[in-house]
Amino acid sequence: MNVLKSRYGWLLVVLAILATVCVSAESVAGTNKSIEISRANPAYWQYGGKPILLLGGSKDDSLFQIPDLKEHLDLLKSVGGCYIRNTMSSRNDKGFEVQPFRKLANGKYDLEKWNDEYWKRFNNMLKWTQERDIIVQIELWATFDYYRDNWAVNAFNPKNNINYTAKETGLPEQVNSHPTRTENNFFWSVPAERNQKTVLKYQQRFVDKMLSYSLKFGNVLYCMDNETSVTAKWGKYWSEYIKARAKAADVTVHTTEMWDPWDLAHRMHSATFDHPQTYSFVDISQNNHQKGQNHWDNAQRQRRRIANNVRPLNNVKIYGADTGRFGNDRDGMERFWRNIFGGMASSRFHRPDSGLGLGKKAQANIRSMRLLTNKMNIFTCAPHNDLLSDRKPNEAYCLANPGKEYAVYFPDGGEVTLNVTAMKKPIAVRWLNILRCQWSDGKRIEGKGRLRLRCPSRAYWAVLVQ
Repeated sequence: MNVLKSRYGWLLVVLAILATVCVSAESVAGTNKSIEISRANPAYWQYGGKPILLLGGSKDDSLFQIPDLKEHLDLLKSVGGCYIRNTMSSRNDKGFEVQPFRKLANGKYDLEKWNDEYWKRFNNMLKWTQERDIIVQIELWATFDYYRDNWAVNAFNPKNNINYTAKETGLPEQVNSHPTRTENNFFWSVPAERNQKTVLKYQQRFVDKMLSYSLKFGNVLYCMDNETSVTAKWGKYWSEYIKARAKAADVTVHTTEMWDPWDLAHRMHSATFDHPQTYSFVDISQNNHQKGQNHWDNAQRQRRRIANNVRPLNNVKIYGADTGRFGNDRDGMERFWRNIFGGMASSRFHRPDSGLGLGKKAQANIRSMRLLTNKMNIFTCAPHNDLLSDRKPNEAYCLANPGKEYAVYFPDGGEVTLNVTAMKKPIAVRWLNILRCQWSDGKRIEGKGRLRLRCPSRAYWAVLVQ
């Protein structure tokens, strides 16, 4: 009997230890948040099981390479941002970027050996963004790194490495044309195209190395290219390659492609819009070259296009800055707001010189967007310009859950009528001065079916009606 009691006692101890281990394992697993398509509304994302609106801006594209990354991420977080773009670039046009491969004494690179500093920076970026609940949209192939002066110093250029020659790979040593000409065979190596196994081997090796870090983090989205014009077979290959590697690691990932044409109706965009089995979300950043009402209308046509298979529409680049070539500051700010009021899943200001980066105006717009969306359930709302009357083109934009709440954005003052006939209770109206990040005192009025909204001044305004 004593022996049985003793064995029974040890069994209880073992079971208790196993229970503790299991609970600990569950607790650890519970801390690993991941970015997923929202189950409640697949037009948006969720992170750690909670819906998330992706807002951002940053001063560089290959953000993991900048020397003051921590401080930059803290600034983004402080104004309500949670979304960055990170190209796997190494062009070193600013003096601080490094290549992923080790450079030898003869000045050439060895594609079989890694530059630990490059990957240390990448890992730090993933770690620091995860700690701050910031979502990273990675671009594998930074297109412009493979053309013109950037290609001349790129480690994959056959004249710059010891691993292959131009003759055996067909890769050019010099490419002076714009990427839209697609004259670098680097992007034609996949089996469905030229099947250049030597080049593909090192491309796969680079992607495998990147995934050895990124698959450990749940805050990552994957975009195959930047503004590409190459064959759709290239992007499809890498999307399927990444998903296969992720599946082997028991991880779910989300992929997209970014095409160069500014018109979202261009046939190239069909590869992402019409093939959800290949790409689980769509990046429509190139639409942010459009202006005014046309910018809104183009995006809304694409929302309707995928109405039967709703997916997040991301905008990782918002163009427009007084110092840039693609519109002015006003264009950039308008695009940022029209995207969110248009039901898009993300909106991020492009780097300075092409966008507002994370300058003062970008900070104010991100902060105000968060002030507004924190007071409403944007994930139950949808674009509803049909509820606006007496409206001129580009005068106002409405996002609403009719009967519960309405938000209206004014790019430059104005006055419109909002249909609130679905409201059965007294209405609270509150104005937000966007650049000042200030709410006005709220007013309560009796619902009369039609609500006249007149901006307090000629400026950037949003109004919340609940």
